[in-house]
Amino acid sequence: MADNGNQESSNQTSNTQEIPERQFLFPTQIMQSFSDKGKEHLDTNTPSRFVLSLKAGSFMTFGAVFSILLAIGVDAKGLTYILQGLGFTAGYLMVFMSQSVLFTEVNVLLPTSYLQRSYWQKHKFVKFWAVAYIGNLVGALFVALLVIMSNSLTPEFSKEIETLLSHKMKFVENGWVGWFQVVLSGILANWLIGMATFLTTAARDVVGKIFGTALPVILFVAGNFQHSAANMGYFSLGIFTSDNYAWHEYILLNLIPASIGNIIGGAIFISLLFLYAFRKEMQN
Repeated sequence: MADNGNQESSNQTSNTQEIPERQFLFPTQIMQSFSDKGKEHLDTNTPSRFVLSLKAGSFMTFGAVFSILLAIGVDAKGLTYILQGLGFTAGYLMVFMSQSVLFTEVNVLLPTSYLQRSYWQKHKFVKFWAVAYIGNLVGALFVALLVIMSNSLTPEFSKEIETLLSHKMKFVENGWVGWFQVVLSGILANWLIGMATFLTTAARDVVGKIFGTALPVILFVAGNFQHSAANMGYFSLGIFTSDNYAWHEYILLNLIPASIGNIIGGAIFISLLFLYAFRKEMQN
């Protein structure tokens, strides 16, 4: 009987040891990671922040280029959205994996860090947002200029970018109502990109990070939700390939309202709500 008891105990121990290690982080661990990363960003010196912002903006234009190239000649709308989303996934993955500074990701990380503090280092937050935004825009323009000057792309690329730009700028037709519609669309966009950040942080291997990033990105692309960082990539290309819109129209009628919505979507619908939901677990 004793032998049988030992054998059962041994089998139970063996079964326990065979359980694979968990391949994702719990929500409380993700939110703590957001807070830690936000604090690391704030502690980074301004020149380094700007360089990382330039890199992130550059990756957005690369993502825009890839999304357009994959969709050229594809007539089926559903397949077009999937391909465009997969193309832009490459840009976001380069940002996430390289720890570059993307304005819309910062809208999730910094509020998470701020909401866990008893004071607000106002100058640091505002300065960081400004550096990230300007760096992203300059980086996006720089890569777009290189792409155009390299003469690597076909005429079909220009036609595809014009179609995509008209889709993103369609809100202009609705006047001021359209401006506020872009704000709402921006909320939805960064809610989804915030979840891409959430899922990517949760994943503990590269394959998991790819899928965690791809699914929300495909959804925001298919929904034509306005994401300021992504649009920086598209608009940077549009400035050099299309004369349908002027640069100030891209900024005033899309990027500014989209950015406002992106801040709300990331700060409230990701940072605030998750921190509130898991506040007890994070206090333990």
